[in-house]
Amino acid sequence: MTTTAQDFHALHAPGQLLILANVWDPGSAVLAQQGGARALATSSAALAWSLGHADGGVLPRQDLLDAIARIQQVNHLPLSVDIEEGYSQDPGMVLSLVQALIELGVVGINLEDGHQPPELLEAKLRALRQALPRSRLFINARIDTYLSGRLPAEALEDDARARMQRYEAAGADGLFLPGLSDLAVARRLADATPLPLNLMSWPGLPGAEALRQAGVRRLSAGAALFKSCYGALLQDMELLHRQGELLDRAQALDYARTNAWMSAARKT
Repeated sequence: MTTTAQDFHALHAPGQLLILANVWDPGSAVLAQQGGARALATSSAALAWSLGHADGGVLPRQDLLDAIARIQQVNHLPLSVDIEEGYSQDPGMVLSLVQALIELGVVGINLEDGHQPPELLEAKLRALRQALPRSRLFINARIDTYLSGRLPAEALEDDARARMQRYEAAGADGLFLPGLSDLAVARRLADATPLPLNLMSWPGLPGAEALRQAGVRRLSAGAALFKSCYGALLQDMELLHRQGELLDRAQALDYARTNAWMSAARKT
């Protein structure tokens, strides 16, 4: 099945909450689809870690493209890719990367301001939007001030609102505020823009229905699922090396069922 950016846009309609269980490889993509996903999104940290790289803009471009190509071999849903800051400060280089992702069937991206001034993300957004209409790409502009700790708490909301307005004017299709867990603030910021507001699952954040009623239209898991999976894996490995034993995990996947899922998902 071919998916389009229009399909992905439709999942962000007012009154809806799109929940994304972020994936990092073909296996996690298959499981997300079996678990009820309506779309897929990568986590930059999880994908980098799965390839043996640190997070933080150091993943080689070709490694990213190769990883996405492998995911697309088993993916039947709209896919959005987290490209951090675009792996370049040059808007033209960011555009080149995004065009290569679109050739792989990607319909959305996350692009963040990180530790850079908002003017740089604005320039990247304008370059992307000039070349790629909304019908071809959903651009989720990520605002990192709630995660970075660079601003005093009392300045965060006003700064977020200013960045939201800037990125909306530059062509963003969605606005992502990871680290925000105050529902009242989320409601005010959602009311301040016509664009979908995206939050990251976070301690203290209320459940899906409360978020939907507050106007939040997208919820991401970030790297949390990878950390949970690999935390259990590390625990099992330590026990195996220490005692030669493995835990009998009730939630462990069944071999035959998992094999059938992978076989059915593989595109020819």
